[in-house]
Amino acid sequence: MAGYDLSLVEHDNLGSTIYQKLCEALMKGVFKPGDRLKIRDMAEQLGTSVTPVRDAILRLVQDQALVLRSPRDIRVPMLTKAGYLEIRDIRLNLEGLAAERAAQKATPAQIRALEALLKRNEEAIGADDTPLATELNQMFHFALADIADMPVLRDIQRRLWLQMGPLIADVYGGAGRVMIDHHYPLMDAIRRHDGPAASHAIQTDILSASGPILERIDAAATKLVTS
Repeated sequence: MAGYDLSLVEHDNLGSTIYQKLCEALMKGVFKPGDRLKIRDMAEQLGTSVTPVRDAILRLVQDQALVLRSPRDIRVPMLTKAGYLEIRDIRLNLEGLAAERAAQKATPAQIRALEALLKRNEEAIGADDTPLATELNQMFHFALADIADMPVLRDIQRRLWLQMGPLIADVYGGAGRVMIDHHYPLMDAIRRHDGPAASHAIQTDILSASGPILERIDAAATKLVTS
């Protein structure tokens, strides 16, 4: 959690506030697969009691974003290959639809905002600032659903990224520019308001990123077998 501000805070609806902050941290890749979350340490950092932190973590266990091995051993799970491939296939359809609608609806201001995100992501990758690059990548993907004005899709996307965020962050630095190469043809399609081309570009982006992600999953599975 280095560099991520978990400080709070409002005491109204504290459990929900902590839950939202932990969701953001997972989606942005602050936590990595295998990381252990210590309730008491987090409560001290947040300046609250353990109860709202425990409640937030239990919600994330229900979301399948965390795994409860024991009351004292709460971890960010490593997705199985089957689990990842299922999420990938869902993303291909959902994010393809979001990109298509976004291309049809995007205003000049929204296009400039996407371009700015992509430019900042390129700069972060060039500076080897993996945490920032990972966060900007997540923001770029979510912005498509926002521009498409599809809140139901956006909520489903959020739940998928709760599980995917830590894994994407785990491979982002080593994968390099492959993680954003296809954002450029996507932007070209959005500027032309070409929905099918935008859908194809985001689907190609998701598929190209699956190579290093699957390698990471295989490496973790091999390590588990040989350990």
